[in-house]
Amino acid sequence: MNTPASINSGEAIQIRLSKGLIPHFGPFLMLVARPLFILLTQGFTFLLFKYLNVPDAGIAVRNWWTVTGTLVDFGCLGLLIWLTKREGIHLFDLIGFIKSRLKTDIPLGFGIFIIVFPVTIFGCAKLTMLIAYGSTNPVFPEHTFIRTLPLLAAIYSRVLWWPIWSATEEMTYDGYALPRLKAMTNSTWLSVSVVCFFYSIQHSVLPWVNMQHALYVFLTFIPLTIALTLIYLRVRRLTPLIIGHWMMDFFSTIFMIHIG
Repeated sequence: MNTPASINSGEAIQIRLSKGLIPHFGPFLMLVARPLFILLTQGFTFLLFKYLNVPDAGIAVRNWWTVTGTLVDFGCLGLLIWLTKREGIHLFDLIGFIKSRLKTDIPLGFGIFIIVFPVTIFGCAKLTMLIAYGSTNPVFPEHTFIRTLPLLAAIYSRVLWWPIWSATEEMTYDGYALPRLKAMTNSTWLSVSVVCFFYSIQHSVLPWVNMQHALYVFLTFIPLTIALTLIYLRVRRLTPLIIGHWMMDFFSTIFMIHIG
């Protein structure tokens, strides 16, 4: 009998791969789709702001990615539904949710947020700043991290954006791309390297500022994405990763979004 976790196991994926149910372009499509959707959405928002004569549209657009980002999620979820349907499985089979494992998945999720997140993000902060900016105390452009949104947009970001975003992000990289790329290459290190590269690239354009800032964010997120992918390969369930990711993104909306 298949369990939610075994449906997305390495063995099950190899069987579907041998039957031709998994297209070889699938993992690569999902790896590039998310950062591409992010850039397209921000570009569309910029053009809309220019049309509406919003002052400093290129800067103003940086505030809104936690609102427009849901369009990115819809695009990625649409692709994942299409790809998983080709395999004969369901979208939520990528999560591998097992109710009886919640007693371990919930503490692990909290551990990811309390330990893994600060250690990986802040542990190398000075080094990544030095590499990208040549200084450990750079001056970041306006609205790079701290954003100002109208009340309704801020409420949306703090209530609806993060549950959808975190779950979709984990399904895209760790739930779908990573195990299928591993099955195709028979190489754990190569699969982890490729997935973490694109996983970090995605963060480097949130929001798009300039190449220097993109390099800084890319380097900052490499340790975290490596940690998350290795945890997934160990437990083969997304539930603890989604729980930890939820807390990361929720707290980012609390402390990094101001109401204007």
